Amino acid sequence: MTTAPIPRPSAPGWIRPLGRTGLEISAVCAGGGVLGSVPQIFGYEVPEDAASTLLRALFDSPITFLDTANGYAGGESERRIGAALRARGGVPPGFVIATKADGRDGDFSGDRVRESIEESADRLGMDCFPVLHLHDPEYYPGTDFFALGGAVEAMVAAREDGRAAHLGIATGSIDLAHRFLDTGEFDVLLMHSRYTLVDRSADELYDRAADEGVGIVNAAVLGAGVLSRPRRDHALYGYLPIRLGILEAARRMEEEAAKESIPLSTLAIQFSLRDPRIASTAIGFSKSERLPQTLRALETEVPERLWERIEEFVPPREVWLG
Repeated sequence: MTTAPIPRPSAPGWIRPLGRTGLEISAVCAGGGVLGSVPQIFGYEVPEDAASTLLRALFDSPITFLDTANGYAGGESERRIGAALRARGGVPPGFVIATKADGRDGDFSGDRVRESIEESADRLGMDCFPVLHLHDPEYYPGTDFFALGGAVEAMVAAREDGRAAHLGIATGSIDLAHRFLDTGEFDVLLMHSRYTLVDRSADELYDRAADEGVGIVNAAVLGAGVLSRPRRDHALYGYLPIRLGILEAARRMEEEAAKESIPLSTLAIQFSLRDPRIASTAIGFSKSERLPQTLRALETEVPERLWERIEEFVPPREVWLG
């Protein structure tokens, strides 16, 4: 794997291009999934006042990229972000907010895409989204997204009508990601859980995306806690039942990292940030104090010998999600 220096706030490379979009974003993206409070996934509540405090801190931080979705907590993530934006007087200069069009109740038609866009615009108070993703198509296996009048056509129409500046595909399916990129209509790829310390499923996909100028956002690099607290019992990785080899690998990697007094979470974040193909690494924040903690983790110097040892424990391809 080719690597690059870890981008650090206020240093060259922290603000970088999002592929061919022309947008400039920070190397770390704040993931909005946890902001709406989804205890059944993340294991804890996020009160509204805590989310408001976090968003105020975020808008004053070096992070200039925030990703949310229509479907996060039934729209609560967008609603909280929209309230923070209104209190702020609008989107801060230089800040990029991306959201996602979501299906609902088995419906991911063109009509549903248009409805999703209007719901998000109302919650966020935005007429045009810098990036609008089509979200999690793998959960709608009977839907022809590419049909005449379907979801892809509705996404393209939203861009032509000025509701979205750029289109993205946000998915956990490698095969579907390739199919959407085949259309040539999607400038951004957001992939979760498939390129981490313990899963390299998206490696070839990222090669393709980078070659085509598609901006890559790498998400869920902490594996919903698997790569930050591996000693706990984890039922899920990538929103699917965790495979034994994944958890074993995370625990062995943590043991190696401890020999250098480096938290495994620091390695998990830096692993993504040191890949030159990746424009931004999405990290979910639920408390304002986690912002400076994460930024400090970028300052940690990781010896090359540790990266080499970590690679010895990457689990075999058959346990990867892709």
